[in-house]
Amino acid sequence: MPGSHAWFVLGMLCFVYVLNFLDRQLLSILAKPIQDSLHISDGQLGLIGGLYFALFYCFISIPVGWFADRTNRVNVVSFACVLWSLATMACGMAATYPQLLLARMTVGVGEAGGVPPSYAIISDYFPAGRRGTALGLYNLGPPIGAALGIAFGASIAAAFSWRYAFVVLGAAGVITAIVFKLTVHEPIRGGLDRASASPLIGEVASGFVETLKMFFSRPALVLAALGSGVTQIITYGLGNFTILFLMREKGMTLGQVALYNSLIFGIGMSAGIFASGWLIDRYTRRYKQAYALLPAVSLALAIPFYIGFVWTPTWPLALLLLIGPTFLNYFYLSSSVALVQEEVRPDQRVMSGALLLLVMNLIGLGFGPTYVGAASDYFRAAYPDHSLQMALYTLVPFYFLAIFLFLWLARVLRRDGRPTPNGGIAS
Repeated sequence: MPGSHAWFVLGMLCFVYVLNFLDRQLLSILAKPIQDSLHISDGQLGLIGGLYFALFYCFISIPVGWFADRTNRVNVVSFACVLWSLATMACGMAATYPQLLLARMTVGVGEAGGVPPSYAIISDYFPAGRRGTALGLYNLGPPIGAALGIAFGASIAAAFSWRYAFVVLGAAGVITAIVFKLTVHEPIRGGLDRASASPLIGEVASGFVETLKMFFSRPALVLAALGSGVTQIITYGLGNFTILFLMREKGMTLGQVALYNSLIFGIGMSAGIFASGWLIDRYTRRYKQAYALLPAVSLALAIPFYIGFVWTPTWPLALLLLIGPTFLNYFYLSSSVALVQEEVRPDQRVMSGALLLLVMNLIGLGFGPTYVGAASDYFRAAYPDHSLQMALYTLVPFYFLAIFLFLWLARVLRRDGRPTPNGGIAS
């Protein structure tokens, strides 16, 4: 059973993840005042929150993951938190689009060192059979970060300026990084896995190329990454423009956003991610294909709520319908992360987590916001007052593509049944 220190470490890692996602989401939360101040288009906003950010975030995460597999992962997370927090403060000082772009790229570089090492630290504090719940709790970071970002970011911007929001919340990250370094200890690598799962004493840890080949030669890992990436086209495409859509096309104010949207994201997304982690631990002990079926079913259920949210003309009803996608869109996250962590050796976990994020974020984060922003600019001529609405409608086919990929993954998981390095069943 995990001890009290394990739960403390999980809480600290989750809080760091909260700040990670909070700093990342500030751009979309404060999109309208930033647009008004710096005079940037939806397409430019989509690029800075999507493709440009993803390129730095994804490709830096691979060498960082390889490095973290060979060094102190707590130090890596601490330094990363300081870097992205300082870069967030720099976003608030940007006077031009290029300056804002440079600061956002630096946020991406910093955040690349946060999540993959955290996955591995959790896996060394929590044994198999508990990791789904632990990773589910850790993955509450994005919804809590989004909720706090909306609540505090929008409130500070409404009371003072959008620039103050970046500076204040970035400073909070620097303080957190120092506390994290002083209170969290590096766990024994692979200490909670079966002896056969850990590298033998004197054995050289997996090399960069070896881990790379292993990951992309395993159909289950590749399909989990692809299914998650297509799902993220929806979550990031919608997430980066939800606030702007509600303010510009539904008539919400920053004050209303700070109150209502923080509740929607905080409660809805948190409940979905926690429920998915609990369901993973409950059903994957007997049916490994549950790693894929849970996200497939949740995405199918989300489709009518999503269409209703985009269609409805009033923001109160739109927020009510938004609860559905906010709860159901994120079942994929704990499923894919837990599957990857269970399927690979302990000395490959950080880099494997980084490879999962690379594929997911290149597809979802890189393409989703970029696509929605470009589509909105395209529809602006024909639908000047509802260009974002038309752009968001075009995300619906991605739901069906993601469902197809997860059902394919379920077939792969059901077909194979050999033991995993960690005692489960591998694909």
